[in-house]
Amino acid sequence: MVIQPRLYTVDEFEDFVDLPQNTDRRFELINGEIVEIMPTEEHSLVAGNFYAALREFVRPRNLGRVAFEVRYRVPEDQHNARLPDVSFTSAARALPVTKKGAVPLMPDLAVEVKSPGDSLKDLREKAFYYMAHGTQLVWIANPDKRLIIVLTPDDEDILLDKETLTGGVVLPGFAISVAALFEF
Repeated sequence: MVIQPRLYTVDEFEDFVDLPQNTDRRFELINGEIVEIMPTEEHSLVAGNFYAALREFVRPRNLGRVAFEVRYRVPEDQHNARLPDVSFTSAARALPVTKKGAVPLMPDLAVEVKSPGDSLKDLREKAFYYMAHGTQLVWIANPDKRLIIVLTPDDEDILLDKETLTGGVVLPGFAISVAALFEF
């Protein structure tokens, strides 16, 4: 007999994350299941490159907020609190800074960096979740293949090492070589 594992709500998840033994750990709530995230050094270096490039572009122009590993949720969805590696929320959509729990809206841009334990299928499912709830642009970076999958609600593209990643309609004027994002 298969027994259904317990599904957690966002409130139960936030209580779990706040436990003292979870202080230095990272978790996501995906369809009611608590998933611990274990990034590698390579993962963190690539995510840091995205963060630095976005922040360098966004901050002097007062375009909004760039965040590193911030949880987001949709208030109507009690079983998901997602944690993109890097995110951007435009000044026009940004709420007051969230000081506890997940930000109650999806970012305009979400960046996911593939770790060895991640499947491309799971990362695509996360991307589609983000876009179904308001995210306009998702970048999935694959360090092993040195490529970036660019997803919008209407399109998909794959950029290789020698190509240029742009911000599209979400961040007009932003551009960086794909190769630069994979340099350490």
